[in-house]
Amino acid sequence: MTISTWLSYAKDKLETAGIGTARLDSQILLADMLQHDRGWIMAHLDTTITEETRTELDKQLSERTNHVPLAYIRKKTEFYGREFYIDKRVLEPRPESETMIDILKKIPDVEHNAEIIDVGTGSGALAITAKLEIPNVKVCATDIDSGCLDVAKQNATKYQVDIDFRRGDLLEPISDISDIAIITLANLPYVPEEFQINPAAMQEPHTAIFGGIDGLDLYRKLFAQAARFIHRPRFILTEAMPPQHRALTLIGARHGFRMIKADDFIQVFQGGHTQGLAYANASE
Repeated sequence: MTISTWLSYAKDKLETAGIGTARLDSQILLADMLQHDRGWIMAHLDTTITEETRTELDKQLSERTNHVPLAYIRKKTEFYGREFYIDKRVLEPRPESETMIDILKKIPDVEHNAEIIDVGTGSGALAITAKLEIPNVKVCATDIDSGCLDVAKQNATKYQVDIDFRRGDLLEPISDISDIAIITLANLPYVPEEFQINPAAMQEPHTAIFGGIDGLDLYRKLFAQAARFIHRPRFILTEAMPPQHRALTLIGARHGFRMIKADDFIQVFQGGHTQGLAYANASE
């Protein structure tokens, strides 16, 4: 079977399964398998595919027809121009989240007087990108799921960055961090429980997508935790759907944080000025 024949077969099969990116997905799967870029693939349509390669491709094609995200099949995805390993333990980083890094880089003095905390780090894409883009900052990443931390650590090793990974619930693991201005990155689950998501997203970890009835349960918890710090985090950057901004603004305000900027899916909250940091007793 030639490349041209397989691409036509794969495209038809994916289209029948309702995959809207059938042509592109077919090319990407084949390019990965043959270890060439898509340009090479399209320039060598008469090249014969071996039976061994065809067998492996058909396995991947079967996964994709069942709406397994392409990134899970490929075991990689791109974020902020860099390639990250991912698997079914973590949510695939979304392009919308890249805006959080753009905003972070514009915060005054972020290079000289801040520690960045990435809560619910997942694949580690935000934490690692923050460290690569702003090398002088300290970065800590937390997640309640040890599987997510394993993936994040693998990505950190790939990029040879020093990230302080801690297992725990949102901000709870950083109670010992002090004498710095905390900037918190929080791309937490924010999809309401009854919200209809596409079949590919249904294959991703539900705990990384859904955030309760209105989608904001974990943000309520995050701001409540942040309010217990004697000197509150300087900034909290969140991700949520634009229709959720008003409710999220009220949640932040209830705990002493003011929304100062919103850019599509990303929101910026400002808290108290931080000269030192200590975590107040939860019973206070």
